[in-house]
Amino acid sequence: MKLTDFKVLTFDVVGTLIDFETGVLTAVRTLGGPKAAAASDDEIFAPYLRGRELNYGRSSQAMKDVYLHLASETGFTADAATADAFQLACLRWPAFADSAEALARLRRQFRLVAMTNADRTAFSAYSDTLGNPFHDSVTCDETGTAKPDPCFFAFNRGRQSAHGYKQSEILHVAQSQYHDIGIAKRLGYTTCWIERRADQEGFGGSPEPETLTTPDFHFTTLKALADAVDAERAAERAARAA
Repeated sequence: MKLTDFKVLTFDVVGTLIDFETGVLTAVRTLGGPKAAAASDDEIFAPYLRGRELNYGRSSQAMKDVYLHLASETGFTADAATADAFQLACLRWPAFADSAEALARLRRQFRLVAMTNADRTAFSAYSDTLGNPFHDSVTCDETGTAKPDPCFFAFNRGRQSAHGYKQSEILHVAQSQYHDIGIAKRLGYTTCWIERRADQEGFGGSPEPETLTTPDFHFTTLKALADAVDAERAAERAARAA
């Protein structure tokens, strides 16, 4: 199996392309007062995850309530103005340093499809940050559900089928074992794990999966994936020229 066997790359966005962990940590420590500024990553991510589980609405609206839950647990600054500032900061989460360049290279060789638990408003901000690289996109407000619900994948499978693409022609690329890699593998997709936390312990701002799923392809950066695709294409050209 080769990367160049596929025609479509479907991408998780938040966590794979957008560095939401840095965004969350920076916003909380900047907005939450002295106690927040001194908090460890785990002391922020644990209540953040609990707050997100309780407030799993549209990300362009619900993140202020996620912050208020986090602040109530931790004793960080908790008022409407701070929560609103956190909500706005979530729309400005940074991309990983390699995301935009790697996506631009991959776009020349594949159909790129975003599959995100962000809603359309939030995704529009992230897509702009990434240079608007996608040919198509599917958001949680369109599917009426969110990953790891199999219905999310079924929605996109039908959408790509309407464009003439089979599931066997799709490679699903993601960071989250919980939201993406495990369920996609069980549904019969070929998977590519971008292990963004390869040099860190734990699962950070993503829920911990029950089991760790072995992907079909495994890289620690998106640049490494794009480099591997370029290497395969170069080998194909060399073989034809021989």
